[in-house]
Amino acid sequence: MPTLYYGDNLHVLRQHIATESVDLIYLDPPFNSKRDYNLLFKSPKGEAADASITAFEDSWHWGIQAEHEFKELLHQPNTDVAQLMKALRDFLGENDMMAYLTMMANRLLEMHRVLKPTGSLYLHCDPTASHYLKVVLDGVFGKEHYRNEIIWRRYKRPKGSQFEARKFGTATDTILYYTKSNEYSFYLDRIKGDSATKRSIHASHIQMRTDHFTAGLSSARHPWEQDPILCTPTKVIRPAQKDGA
Repeated sequence: MPTLYYGDNLHVLRQHIATESVDLIYLDPPFNSKRDYNLLFKSPKGEAADASITAFEDSWHWGIQAEHEFKELLHQPNTDVAQLMKALRDFLGENDMMAYLTMMANRLLEMHRVLKPTGSLYLHCDPTASHYLKVVLDGVFGKEHYRNEIIWRRYKRPKGSQFEARKFGTATDTILYYTKSNEYSFYLDRIKGDSATKRSIHASHIQMRTDHFTAGLSSARHPWEQDPILCTPTKVIRPAQKDGA
């Protein structure tokens, strides 16, 4: 029977998950978003559901706990990670980002331990720290085991005002894909699917669209439609695009 653990995943990984026992890890960790997240259910101790109960604070600060976890990183077997984290601390200093990366590095090392040699890890993050997390993952898994950076368009309209913030709005998250070794499992046929079914689904969605332009679906294969591709049903032909353009 599947087991649901409640608590710090670092402790759960170390105390309950055996080495090389996991096929796949998808993690959606805190993003260092500087926001609080609340429980919408009862805790194991039986407190009543209350939106004011804080599940965790997605704000990280350098302090005693961060220093303790950093020292653990320096004395664990992966010397590449130890050197990397020392370099990051020299560069970033003892601040919120360094505390966040220290927290993540310890947990990623444990996830690497529990993955089978054929296992894979997908880490969901956002632009707040994705560039640093990729470097940490390179240290934990080895840069040769990096497979893909998947860009997930989460919003049709970017968040934030481009006029007030003086930058482009945020519309995407990032999923970083790494494997334990070169002997990993990857089922390409399940990702590609049936091309005829894809075209049928795309056509039915396009017919339902109410955009300001009329979109058609050509039977010809377009330059960008090279399998494998993960796409949403809203992909349409741009009005100005011609076949072969």
